Amino acid sequence: MIDHGFVCRGCGQRHDGLAFSYGASAPAYWRDEFDGDERSVLEDETCVIDARHYFVRARLVIPVLDADQDFDWGVWVSLSRDNFSRTMDLWTTPGREQEPAYFGWLSTELPVYPVQTLNLKTEVHTEPVGTRPHVVLEPTDHPLAVEQRTGITVARVQEMAELLLHP
Repeated sequence: MIDHGFVCRGCGQRHDGLAFSYGASAPAYWRDEFDGDERSVLEDETCVIDARHYFVRARLVIPVLDADQDFDWGVWVSLSRDNFSRTMDLWTTPGREQEPAYFGWLSTELPVYPVQTLNLKTEVHTEPVGTRPHVVLEPTDHPLAVEQRTGITVARVQEMAELLLHP
């Protein structure tokens, strides 16, 4: 097993492990005042805002070229009402991964990128029951899309950890 501990440039301390996964607990559009609103609900895997905006939690996977594991962003993606309804209809249905990908908008701001990540175009790919969908970004020159296509290094994972641990 490789020791991914590192001396942090943010605080100067040694961190024993290097996380290869970070996630958002809610879509960027969720506000605390939605709690108690019968038209808005935030659950572990799904979110509805004002009975008009629909979101699912998904994984945006980035290959790590010099490690034996990938980096995983836990993100939220908006879906159309019809696609969200279809997703819910198939939530516990074996074979649901055979569904064609759904169009979605990335609904998570990832602060380690120099440009906003909100509203990047995505394809949302359903996985087998019990596994979160995964997201493939439209192939643009956005730094996140480039990293998803070409991969990153452990040094980049450490850089992201330092930025997230010490904003």
